[in-house]
Amino acid sequence: MAKSKFEYVKHFEQHQTLLRNTWIVVRIDGHGFHRFSAEHDFAKPNDLRALHLANEAARGVMLELNDIVFAYGESDEFSFVLKRDSTLFKRREAKIISTVASLFTAHYVVNWGKFMEGTAMKYPPSFDARAVCYPTNENLRDYISWRQADCHINNLYNTTFWALVLDTTATPPTTTTRAQEILKDTTSATKNELLFTQFNINYNMLPEIFRKGSILYRTREKVAVKEAQDGTSVEREKSLVHVGHFDVIGDEWWVNGSGATILR
Repeated sequence: MAKSKFEYVKHFEQHQTLLRNTWIVVRIDGHGFHRFSAEHDFAKPNDLRALHLANEAARGVMLELNDIVFAYGESDEFSFVLKRDSTLFKRREAKIISTVASLFTAHYVVNWGKFMEGTAMKYPPSFDARAVCYPTNENLRDYISWRQADCHINNLYNTTFWALVLDTTATPPTTTTRAQEILKDTTSATKNELLFTQFNINYNMLPEIFRKGSILYRTREKVAVKEAQDGTSVEREKSLVHVGHFDVIGDEWWVNGSGATILR
């Protein structure tokens, strides 16, 4: 490629390289999503359509970036875990986080009509991203446990909050300010009791996608890719991305489930 006298400006570029032999976690968050969800009439406290849309966007990211071995999502955020020995983009931080954020946003927009049927997109969403390196398996698991615990805490609060605000039998109606006052400094047990006694809601019976978030992981399986001339199917081993909603704080999935292959 021909060079010009202006090429010297490339020397001003700086590339932050993420530490080798560590788990890279890229966490994306919706930018201005309180407004975005309000403008697009997301159901409160959880819009199942929007959650499935985010899962599909995350699945799209994993299908394009094979170095991502695990993802965890709740609300408008998703965490993507790159394998410890990943050399994706030579581990350049800016390249990795910008690619993950842009891919997620692109898949979110492209799949909007599939999941949000009947709701026109008034303006495009945006997501910011950051990358953190975790040196040990324990650190990585603690990070994922933190996000799932956060999902439970936030969802329990939001479920109780919106039950109060949306209660049409309350006289006078409960304002958002009043709901905040009622829930201030309350324990999880208090919120659970309020939900059950006042609204007949058993929190533990709510869908697990609300309470536990979404887990995306890979398995390698043989799948039929075409049919041979004799009519038999030809199988190839492929990496498949699965979506689940289960506990990742305890040891069971990491020891006896598909999580065991991630931490090897």
